[in-house]
Amino acid sequence: MTSPLVRAVRGATTCEHDTSEEVTVATQELLTAMMERNELVHDDVISIIFTTSIALTSAFPATCARGIGFGDIPLLCASEINVPGAMPKCIRVLLHAYTTRARVDVRHVYLRNAQSLRDDLPG
Repeated sequence: MTSPLVRAVRGATTCEHDTSEEVTVATQELLTAMMERNELVHDDVISIIFTTSIALTSAFPATCARGIGFGDIPLLCASEINVPGAMPKCIRVLLHAYTTRARVDVRHVYLRNAQSLRDDLPG
């Protein structure tokens, strides 16, 4: 059996409106998809970094993540750089986890309008 390695899983999604409810649904949907597509379980996750576009200020994605059981994992939120033309109302995630997957087999997840950020990746 291959020993687990630390891998980073990227993900992003968007919101239509800046409401606590929508940020919560989008964050939880993204994290769930990232875990499922990479066959991760809770104990595999080391830490998660979230960033949001400056237009999303109604909720911390880390707080949203705690709502689905990530409360005992180190979580950090930050703002994206306000680059002209950047994806609006976007939540980005960098999840660090132990896995036996090769780097090329890690499934990064881009949902909603964020799919256009990495259209080179399989769905």
